[in-house]
Amino acid sequence: QQVGEFLCVDGPDLVLRPALAESWKPNDKGSVWTFKLRKGVKFHSGGEMKADDVVASFDRLADPDSSSNALSVFKGVLQKGATKKVDDYTVEFHLGAPNGNFPYMLSSDNYNAVIIPASYKGDYEKSFDGTGPFKLENYTPKVGASFVRNEDYWGPKALPDRTEFTFFDDIQPQILALQGGQVDVINQLPTFAGVGLLNDPNVDIISLKSSAHRQVHMRCDSDPFKDPRVRRAIALSIDRDKLVAGLMKGRASLGNDSPFATVFPSTDTSVPQRKQDIAQAKQLMDAAGAGKGFKVTLTTERFSEISAYAQLIQNWVKEIGIELDLNIMEQGAYYGDAVFGKSNWLDSVMGITDYGHRGVPNVVLAAPLKSDGTWNAAHFKNKDYDTLANSYVAALDLEAQQADAGKIQKLLLEETPIIFGYFFDYLTATAKGVTGVQPTAMGQLFLEKASKA
Repeated sequence: QQVGEFLCVDGPDLVLRPALAESWKPNDKGSVWTFKLRKGVKFHSGGEMKADDVVASFDRLADPDSSSNALSVFKGVLQKGATKKVDDYTVEFHLGAPNGNFPYMLSSDNYNAVIIPASYKGDYEKSFDGTGPFKLENYTPKVGASFVRNEDYWGPKALPDRTEFTFFDDIQPQILALQGGQVDVINQLPTFAGVGLLNDPNVDIISLKSSAHRQVHMRCDSDPFKDPRVRRAIALSIDRDKLVAGLMKGRASLGNDSPFATVFPSTDTSVPQRKQDIAQAKQLMDAAGAGKGFKVTLTTERFSEISAYAQLIQNWVKEIGIELDLNIMEQGAYYGDAVFGKSNWLDSVMGITDYGHRGVPNVVLAAPLKSDGTWNAAHFKNKDYDTLANSYVAALDLEAQQADAGKIQKLLLEETPIIFGYFFDYLTATAKGVTGVQPTAMGQLFLEKASKA
């Protein structure tokens, strides 16, 4: 991201701002979006960025044979060949279905949607060719990278003439490096691991509200979770206030078992918040014929506070008669090949998975929850849900989105294929005297305005 740029950028307020595109607008249905490109933008390798480069970049990302992570965003939305050049500075995107939030899919919200030359042939890590305010100086995998100011940048020149990145295997060495003055910024500081820095007078914390969360999925096609009453009972056993205040030290917002975080303008805030209710949970277990309890395994990854979250759930569900065994794995083993049949994540009967921030809920409404979702670990299949999700995505105005959001939120509270317990704040730590650092909740770090006293 230091060298690459997006057509538009998702700001801390979740409002898109122009970048390589100066403007964009939909047709009356929201099925075709037209983007006007900025003129005079040069690639680091030379040559002006034009429509051919944009078309090639998105055809590459939308190609089903590319195995790009962007396919989780573009599947069913944008196909290879559906990005059309109108002229050198105008591009049209012809969508598979109307989509009111489509520009977010071309923005920093879709982290690998940077524009690179149409002539690109592979080996990006050798060149890091882009249009950004910094150019690659040196890159050593697993060690670090350095960048220098791009003197031919189309916008205001970067304040730093040079930046250095050091790569770490874990968060604790990063914290020690910041405290010892070896680094100036920790891009993402997990609350659970970095609690000691939150009140450190030598450290400033940049805090952004986000939609990042941990999904607790329960397989709707397998016992003991076929009955939605059992799934609701587990959700009712969880004390969300303690999750936010204790586990996350107040650096999170309550989750209400749908992707609609409070940070989203389209969230229907009139839908009642689910609270812990052990008595009701026991009644649901009895009604489902599970009053005597059962034993089940929760499989998850060893990452940040997830292990502690799993242990809290283990203790809470004991109160309703559930014996929960924990299978906590290394991340690589948990995700496996990330396809059904070859992934502990997608195949486990119950699990916890980390999900990053999105500026709009479209991806999280589709990939883990729609019947054909690529990340549907809950194996949730509900035609009413699919219809509502499609209607939300197609909506072009906030009022229509909120109407659909309320219906989705209520349906998911009833079905509860996934527990959304909390949405955590994105924290960046900087040393005192460092200013102008601009993180995003997606994990990008903009440093062109950074300075150090």
